[in-house]
Order: sequence, then C-alpha cells, then structure tokens
Amino acid sequence: MGFLDGLWRGRESAFDSGSAASNAIELTKRYGQVSLTKQGAATGHLRINLSWRMRTSDFGGTQRESLLRHPFKALKPPEVVGHSQSMVNVDLDLGCLYELQDGTKGVVQPLGGFLGEVNAPPYVKLSGDDRFGSGSGETMYVNLDQRENLKRLLVFVYIYDQTPAFDRTHAMVTLYPSNGPRIEIGLDERHPQARSCAVVMIENVRNEILVRREVKFVYGFQAELDRLYGWGLQWGRGFKTKAER
Repeated sequence: MGFLDGLWRGRESAFDSGSAASNAIELTKRYGQVSLTKQGAATGHLRINLSWRMRTSDFGGTQRESLLRHPFKALKPPEVVGHSQSMVNVDLDLGCLYELQDGTKGVVQPLGGFLGEVNAPPYVKLSGDDRFGSGSGETMYVNLDQRENLKRLLVFVYIYDQTPAFDRTHAMVTLYPSNGPRIEIGLDERHPQARSCAVVMIENVRNEILVRREVKFVYGFQAELDRLYGWGLQWGRGFKTKAER
C-alpha cells in the first residue's frame, strides 16, 4: 500500500483536508493529530513554513466608508491598496522550543540569533527571518533521520515588535514531510491582545513521531509559552540585529 493509499483509504472523515489533488491535511480542533511514523513520513528533513497576509478588513473599511460618502467613486477604476505603516510593522517570527532525549533543552528563533543546526544537536535549523510575510515566509527544518534523539519540539509564532497583530493577519504554519501530504495549521482565531502562539507539538512517543495541533494564544512571549509547557528555561530580553530584521 502506497503512502497516499494508507492515508486516505477509509480515512475520509479523519481529517478536514483538501481534495486528493490538493495533497494537504488540515489539523483542526476536532481532528488535531497525525502520526508521521504510521504514514511512512518520519524520515528526511521536515520543512516547517510560516507565512501570513493582512486581513482585507483592515483596509477595506475606509474604502467602504468613502464609497458611502461619495457613491460616484464606484465608477472609477479601483486603486491599488498598498501597505500602511501599521501593516508593514507586523513582524511574525517562527520559533521552536526543543527537548532532546538526553535532556538537553533550548530554543531556535531569530531573536538572539539562535538559528540551530540541522545535522548536529538540536537537529532543528531556522533558515531565515521574513519581516513582511512574503510568499516564501520563514522556514525551519527538522532532521527526522535523528528522530531517536528528539523528545519533543514545540513550534511557536511570536510578534517581534510587541504590537499585538494576530487579529490583523491570516497566518498559516505548514509542515512538509519528506513524502506525503503537507500538514496545515491555520491561526485564524481572533485574539487581539495575544503576542505569542504555540502552534504545533512534534513529539517522539515510544519511537512514534506524532504531530499535534496546539494553537494556544498567550499574552506574553516565550517565557509564558515555557511556563505553559513546562520547559524550564531561563529567559532574558533579546534583540534582533539589522541583518536579522
């Protein structure tokens, strides 16, 4: 039985997913976990991508109000809507709290330049930092060929500039296993004051690699996520360099 056969046969109700052609699984509150091991996808490099775009309602409101006051504007060609200063300032970052089987704990994130390593501990590496949510977004790699050394990885998203912005963005974290469907976790819940979000837990449970949706918004930063999941790290204020920003 092929990978896709094993995933989809008799499992149509197991996930909210796209069609077979879209080749995607969406983790939701109702169906929030998938086993990479059972799907034959617990090897190679797992690519994790963060991308986002602004909610159209953020700039649509002023246009609608203008049309009500000046209805003849509807006859004019639509203007290109550019980013306002507040929109440009939205800076979502991708990070990961890790715990290895030998007890080593730490964080991979742009803040502080903790970019990790993919072929050495912690076997997690961040490829870059995208400030404006472009098509490529931010990407992290997990070396699942070293899965026996991994205990748990908590992938999270936080707002660098400290301005609550989850309420103004459509953010998506997508996992791309070395084979098989991608796994999507949307961050579309409205949490206007949240500054961080625990998105997904990747856990080695008795040699089985499980991916579990979390999507827990918090009003603080990494230290609050740490307390929520019992990581036990020491945190201090950090900054990005100009190159990292």
